[in-house]
Amino acid sequence: MNIHVSFLKILVLSMVAVISGSTRSVAQDQSPNSVSCVAPEYRQFDFWLGDWDVFEGGGATKAAHVRVDRILDGCALREYYEDHKSLRGESLSIYDRSRKVWHQSWVTNQGQLLSIEGQMQGGEMVLRGSYRAMNGEETMVRGTWKREGVGVREIAVTSSDGKTWKPWFDLSFRPRGTSTETNDDAKIVAGLDTLYQAAVKQNDAATMDRILADNFVLVTGSGKIVNKAELLEEARAGRTSYQHQEDTEQVVRLWGDTAVVTAKLWEQGVRSGKPFDLTLWFSDTYVRTPAGWRYVFGQASLPLARE
Repeated sequence: MNIHVSFLKILVLSMVAVISGSTRSVAQDQSPNSVSCVAPEYRQFDFWLGDWDVFEGGGATKAAHVRVDRILDGCALREYYEDHKSLRGESLSIYDRSRKVWHQSWVTNQGQLLSIEGQMQGGEMVLRGSYRAMNGEETMVRGTWKREGVGVREIAVTSSDGKTWKPWFDLSFRPRGTSTETNDDAKIVAGLDTLYQAAVKQNDAATMDRILADNFVLVTGSGKIVNKAELLEEARAGRTSYQHQEDTEQVVRLWGDTAVVTAKLWEQGVRSGKPFDLTLWFSDTYVRTPAGWRYVFGQASLPLARE
């Protein structure tokens, strides 16, 4: 009886060991590490990884912010896109080893969907696909990504017949924080506002006309509303002569294509035969236009109390 019991124990333990070994083998085979995306093909698109400022056509005006990260144990790239017009989008890119092609799916907060596929060609990632407009019309798309210095260039073209292609967009990705665009814009707007105050002091209507937008409006501290035509007429009439028209504590704040200048202004002179001497705060709003920055809205405080 003891012999049989011992034999059964040995048999059971052997079966457990076999089953445990098989279970460990299956678990090891299913481990993510055994199928991790380490082949060179998975690294072909890595040059796009990074935190980028994006510019249109290689220009100096920032169009968007893009961040591209490696996710899912290095098996996919995720792009996050946001521009100053409130368009947001995300894409997932992955190398499909079963078909030996790269696939990218792009979606936006405006309900847009684009799926494109392709391969590396001559050092460039070339992906093709199509999207369907709301009217049902299908448009073919070809996108190309390539290294450009320390950045990346993405060029897209479209076609309705697959034979004739036309430009869609041309974007330059530059490492975020390396661009001097923001500082340059702040300097430009600060200079324009200083120039405008000097033009007012000299009753220089021509310079004021060049800086002011056609739909310009000024709201004074007393609530009076003055438009561009009225300001230019006042300057041409020369009813005010200034001894001082200078600002201090100037600060420029930028939000995309909008800039706001705040400063303390000292005005002293004679208006219609009556002397004046006052200090006030103002905020001047500038907007970037195809012709450059233009002064579109001004708001002034009531005169400050004498200290």
